[in-house]
Amino acid sequence: MSNTTLFSSFNLKSLSLNNRIVMAPMTRQFSPNGVPTDEVAGYYQRRAEGGTGLIITEGTTVNDKVATMGATIPRFHGEDALSGWKKVVNDVHNAGGKIMPQLWHVGMARVADNAPHSELPSAGPSGLFKPGKQGAEPMTVEHIESVIEAFAQAAADAQKIGMDGVEIHGAHGYLIDQFFWEGTNQRTDSWGGSMENRGRFAVEIIKAIRAATSDNFPIVLRYSQWKQQDYTARLANTPQELEQFLTQLSDAGVDIFHCSQRRYWENEFEGSDLNLAGWTKKITGKPTITVGSVGLNDDFFGAFKGQDSNTRSVDDLLERLDAGEFDLVAVGRALLQDPNWANKIKEGRTDELKQYSGKALSTLS
Repeated sequence: MSNTTLFSSFNLKSLSLNNRIVMAPMTRQFSPNGVPTDEVAGYYQRRAEGGTGLIITEGTTVNDKVATMGATIPRFHGEDALSGWKKVVNDVHNAGGKIMPQLWHVGMARVADNAPHSELPSAGPSGLFKPGKQGAEPMTVEHIESVIEAFAQAAADAQKIGMDGVEIHGAHGYLIDQFFWEGTNQRTDSWGGSMENRGRFAVEIIKAIRAATSDNFPIVLRYSQWKQQDYTARLANTPQELEQFLTQLSDAGVDIFHCSQRRYWENEFEGSDLNLAGWTKKITGKPTITVGSVGLNDDFFGAFKGQDSNTRSVDDLLERLDAGEFDLVAVGRALLQDPNWANKIKEGRTDELKQYSGKALSTLS
């Protein structure tokens, strides 16, 4: 397959990319006290030098005491952390790349005993990690409003230090997704109940970020059907339900939807060949990023257990991209293993692509 489309330019608002390859956010936990180091900067710089068009950083936590799961997960607040991210931005830009942070609150996925401020309970719309598993009291409205402000402040800081946009982490069963998912949002006030109410938290975050940044600063939203708590969970069982879910998010100001699947080649609904990114683009008309085991033959859960993975052809991916099903392609483990993945694909050096090794998680290679 020709890779012409994959290596064509992409332009949206202030974001101008040389190609359609995105580095997917992957938690690494190499930032002592939440501050990204020179080693972290080098890690991202090497991906930019290797031809990756856009880098989305690992999840970086907003300014809420219970937003993080661990002391070495980077944060996106505080002068020390922002100074570290400023160096990352500069190094990536000097290497010809573009970069945006993924803004994150882990919600009830936080294990208090293993996290900073262990004396505080974790936060969730109903205090549920998953249906039937209560871990805390429901968030107060005051806490909800303060977290919305924390996302907005992080986005303003991202623009201030030169980031090329922001991604909001609304996927995989973390806080925003816990509001989305009926299984973990059992609230009876205006933050729960109907799909519209369950989406309100994200809508208010998107609006607050737009108000805190310039109009041409791109906002990306990552969402998923599946949850870490339940791989079979679905926010929408039909295209009509997906349209109901997406419309208010699109109207609130999302510029690009990052549509997380475990395997990008799986069709989202019966009777259609479109994957989740394809359906999202069809419904909203907005650009979309597809993701899920790109370049590899299985999904990423085995990686958490240190398992290896073999390479997989991307010909079907290129066909879908050429057809306009989605606009950008996020690559995770393949780029974690090989910072030069993009250049090797561009130059047809597929025989040089490295098999993914679970050991890659243990270093910032």
